[in-house]
Amino acid sequence: MKIQNGYIHLAKSALEDFRRNKVRTFLTSLGIMIGVLSVVLLISLGLGLKNYLKQQFESLGANLIIIFPGNISSSEEGGGLANFGAGFAGGANFDERDYESLKRSVEADYVVPLFMKSSVVESNGKRKLGYLMGSNEESFKILNLEILAGDFFLKGDVSARAKKAVLGYNLADALYEKPEDAIGKTIRVADQRFKVIGVYKKKGDREQDGAAVVPYRSTFGTLNPDKTFFTIYLGTINEDKVESIKIQAKEVLLKRYKADDFTVTEQSELLSTVNQIFNIVNGVLVAIGSISLIVGGIGIMNIMYATVTERTKEVGIRRAVGATQKDILKQFLTEAVMLSVFGGLLGLILSSLIVLGIRVFFPASINLFSVVITLVISSGIGIFFGVFPARRAAKLSPIEAIRYE
Repeated sequence: MKIQNGYIHLAKSALEDFRRNKVRTFLTSLGIMIGVLSVVLLISLGLGLKNYLKQQFESLGANLIIIFPGNISSSEEGGGLANFGAGFAGGANFDERDYESLKRSVEADYVVPLFMKSSVVESNGKRKLGYLMGSNEESFKILNLEILAGDFFLKGDVSARAKKAVLGYNLADALYEKPEDAIGKTIRVADQRFKVIGVYKKKGDREQDGAAVVPYRSTFGTLNPDKTFFTIYLGTINEDKVESIKIQAKEVLLKRYKADDFTVTEQSELLSTVNQIFNIVNGVLVAIGSISLIVGGIGIMNIMYATVTERTKEVGIRRAVGATQKDILKQFLTEAVMLSVFGGLLGLILSSLIVLGIRVFFPASINLFSVVITLVISSGIGIFFGVFPARRAAKLSPIEAIRYE
């Protein structure tokens, strides 16, 4: 009970000193607050990015195999993180020949080529930056798109290079008063005109919701002069066939390309590779954000040294009436830790409010790890940087301290 009362007395004494020096207390804690704010926000945004990627992959449905140009598969020899960029900077240029070969030789229920580019879509006197997706009639099934109004285009529309388009909810909503009003209207993309025959329901994916999906053959020419695809999806109803389909797809593509020219992967493998990259990037960003915590700690140390000088006579009087070096050490150390924890809590509260605001647009989140690391780091900084001025105060000679002016 005596020990407990001692710590309560130390806390009250520290709070009284903070009350007398409100501005100094706030400015001292500001460095820790900014550091904690940076670290917590970076962790939260990293978690949000992982949540977003997971949602997007899950929205594609299960049992999906994705074929990318370049070697980006972590399970392949020579692939993985070091070659992630190669999948987007080089490798095979998939075309209709690859698509037809996969359709003939692979036991997949769906084979879906995808051409995609960012484009300005014009209609109804409005212009909207969106995405043009060239694909086939099976893309709506494999991407789990549900019709809101009108219809999807059919296999015959692909063969006939029909100038038909199905709009994402957000794109239709931006171009017309209501998404349903898009049916029957004409959109223009890079001087190509398409008649809107359908609008699909909102998916929660920025690219899909802002896309105009057209028959892939209709893009050949001005929009897609090379007649290539960014990726090819393979889908199967039977989960047990996933591995065999991957093997079959590799065998088909190896007849035309080298092993490093393409990657055949599942959603889970691709998500795992992407998560590894973002874990590394997030770790670097958190380390950079932690510099603010060190700066804040140095600020606390400087202020505490100034406080020791300012309160030298007070320390001498305390020592004269019986306070030990240990008592003085605990007194100043308690103040340093409380300053740190105060700044940490302010940073945590502010970052929580910011994350709540961000969640409206992005699935950022604060987990228990963020809270624990905030309190541990802020307390640790208070102890580490507070111990030096506290030791200086404890070692002051009582007689010299009392005589100090």
